[in-house]
Amino acid sequence: MPGVNAFSENVEKYEAWFLENPFAYVSELHAIRELIPKGAGLEIGVGTGRFAAPLGIGKGVEPSRPMAELAGKKGIEVVFGVAEHLPFRDGEFDFCLMVTTVCFLDDRDLAFREAHRVIKPGGAFVVGFIDRESPLGRQYRERKESSVFYRDATFYSVAEIVDALCQAGFAGFEYRQTLFKPLAELAEVDPVKKGHGEGSFVAVQARKPA
Repeated sequence: MPGVNAFSENVEKYEAWFLENPFAYVSELHAIRELIPKGAGLEIGVGTGRFAAPLGIGKGVEPSRPMAELAGKKGIEVVFGVAEHLPFRDGEFDFCLMVTTVCFLDDRDLAFREAHRVIKPGGAFVVGFIDRESPLGRQYRERKESSVFYRDATFYSVAEIVDALCQAGFAGFEYRQTLFKPLAELAEVDPVKKGHGEGSFVAVQARKPA
């Protein structure tokens, strides 16, 4: 997984982003929450548990041990592993969540197939990411070489994510978007809207056919 060492060696810097950008963080959390179904869930790339914990997701998989340790302190059961080889049974979860992890995957398509495998028929996969075609996406791409975290990242458009989800066997898409302003201009939590194409952060819910 590209950049896993960067995350392991810069946990404090990672956590600082959430403290320095509380309105962006909560805006993203609200967008994701609207698409999370009930049931047993798994966050793939759970990190320090910043999303799983407030969303009530009790299980996560994470390749960075320092981050996994922090998530564990939030009450999340974390399994060491990667998205491309999930250590879980077929159909074990009602839903899976992946937040900004997609841009760091070794093999996006394999990871999406693995998510499809561990989700029950009729279950959901929610993917949250920065749209590469958005203002923030363009800014991240322009500055990626100077970023500890994003220098190894691959940014995707909504169309590219949806196409990959279709190829993995998912269907029935729903969208939420937020972050309509530059991060530096956020003075309150941004609204969440249906659809995509305006907000820099997009959450896509895809269903595994029953």
